[in-house]
Amino acid sequence: MPIVANIQKALKPAVTKQIISLTPAAVSRIKQLQLGAQKSKPGINQTLKVSVVNQGCSGMQYTMNMVTKKEKFDEEVNQDGAKLYVDSKAVFTIIGSELDYVKDKLSAKFVFKNPNIKESCSCGQSFSV
Repeated sequence: MPIVANIQKALKPAVTKQIISLTPAAVSRIKQLQLGAQKSKPGINQTLKVSVVNQGCSGMQYTMNMVTKKEKFDEEVNQDGAKLYVDSKAVFTIIGSELDYVKDKLSAKFVFKNPNIKESCSCGQSFSV
């Protein structure tokens, strides 16, 4: 094994915390979104990107958009064939979170289960860490 590879292996942390995990329902929905985006714009790969913006009564709010490219410092999450990007500025806010997709008779939405949240507003749209 080359010396550089040995050094890289030795420096790699033994345990890394996953930025965000996806439930099976979230994996399925992300794949559906990617497939729909490919059908609507053939030849253009689009990926779901999660960001956090300063907005709402508690200070922060999640945003999710389809993007055509990964920004330089964005983190890429791949799980069970679903891919998403996490905005570099959002990593420390959502690290350790779980993303779920929930449907009921009235709505369907992504839901973040974020252990870093200290408080959220009564409407559930914004939070603080």
